[in-house]
Amino acid sequence: MKHIYESTLLLVDDNRELREMVVGILHREGFSNIDTASCVREAEGYFRHKEPDMIILDINLPDGDGFSLMQKIRTVSNVPVLFLSARDEDSDRLLGLGLGADDYMVKPFLPKELTLRISAILKRTYLSPNRESCQEEKLDLGPCSVDFKSGTVRWGQGRWRESAQGDGESKPEIPLTAKELLILRKLSENRGNIVTFDQLCQAVWEDNYFGYENTIMVHIRRLREKIEENPSKPKYLLTVRGLGYKLVKE
Repeated sequence: MKHIYESTLLLVDDNRELREMVVGILHREGFSNIDTASCVREAEGYFRHKEPDMIILDINLPDGDGFSLMQKIRTVSNVPVLFLSARDEDSDRLLGLGLGADDYMVKPFLPKELTLRISAILKRTYLSPNRESCQEEKLDLGPCSVDFKSGTVRWGQGRWRESAQGDGESKPEIPLTAKELLILRKLSENRGNIVTFDQLCQAVWEDNYFGYENTIMVHIRRLREKIEENPSKPKYLLTVRGLGYKLVKE
């Protein structure tokens, strides 16, 4: 992977002054490839021709909302997403993370914090040593198989799971987000053993568990919707009460 500062970033926000400010901040930090879109239509048009390495996405857009746009993006890409929004309700933050976002920041923000969070997401997504050193590129879980290389879940035996986006159409492949891949890799490397909350947070966010309680539950719930036949009664990704999670060893 190229250096993170060569990554292509797509900023989607309808506020021209804020777009210019964010682009300026990122340029000063060394990011050289920054594209912008001011609405859902422009962002969708962009994706028809090019896929960025990361998206910085507002929620309130003039012709739609960032949540719906992200759902559409997730049907074709698992590119990392950072929500940057003035909406500071916990319900909005949890909804964004539940849809598969890698992070959620509230406006107004500290410029340095924004660049640090962007850099952390890019490093975890593209430069994590686990992505290169993990020996197994596939993980079999009963009737489904996780392909770490393509970042997808495939259901076999002549039937496909419906996409977790809930569009009602059967999908041969369900895309995983960058965070979901990191969580599954950590659990897969320790299959049959308990991975504590702290171990999981260190592997995924390089931080301790404090403050990530709800975030982890959201990602685990979304993962179960993609890898379990009955997410409400999981057979493979189990919660070990008070300790962490475990991927069952067959």
